[in-house]
Amino acid sequence: MDGVKTKSVRVIEEKMEGLDTGSLRYHILESAKNFKTSWVELGRALYSVWKDKLYKEWGYSTMDAYTAREIGIRKQTAMKLLKSYYFLEKEEPRYLSRDYAQSAETAAIPSYESIDVLRLAKNKKTLDEDDYVHLKKEVFEKGKDAPQVRKDLTALIRQREELQPEEAWEKKKISTVKRLLSTLKSLKQEIEVSKLLPASIIKQAANLIEMLETEIS
Repeated sequence: MDGVKTKSVRVIEEKMEGLDTGSLRYHILESAKNFKTSWVELGRALYSVWKDKLYKEWGYSTMDAYTAREIGIRKQTAMKLLKSYYFLEKEEPRYLSRDYAQSAETAAIPSYESIDVLRLAKNKKTLDEDDYVHLKKEVFEKGKDAPQVRKDLTALIRQREELQPEEAWEKKKISTVKRLLSTLKSLKQEIEVSKLLPASIIKQAANLIEMLETEIS
């Protein structure tokens, strides 16, 4: 669990002492302790905590503080867990059913990292439904891990961009213009403050910025 070893497990077990074994707070700590094989249960519980802001009732000002101090999970990991669980709940709810969990071997349940890659794939406009279905099979049926799924996703995106050169060119153009705009605005502000160049040149720079903004609007 996010680098958790025996020491961290002991810390979690200490926090579990004195809590009602039927409470959500106890359940979350127990799920965190068994994180490697029960990330779905942990994600489900954390989603409830985040949605209802239950962490405040337990003495934490933010969700990040709660996950870091109580169950030993970094912000980045906690957000991936939440997003991966919510994605399954919204897009693939059958994989959250108890029947599926009981029928699947623990080792075959996809990791939250793999689900996170699948979530990213679902939101990629360059990919179509067939692409998504292909990746879903790789995750749920073949049990590919996150690095392999990410590699497949990158390859699919590259293929689609090659098939759609105009769209890929447009994306590259917008990205380049945005970087140029950011640099121009920063330099223009610096020049104005320092009065390094005449007002006429600053005005030309402002006109150029305006023209570039129309290119990406």
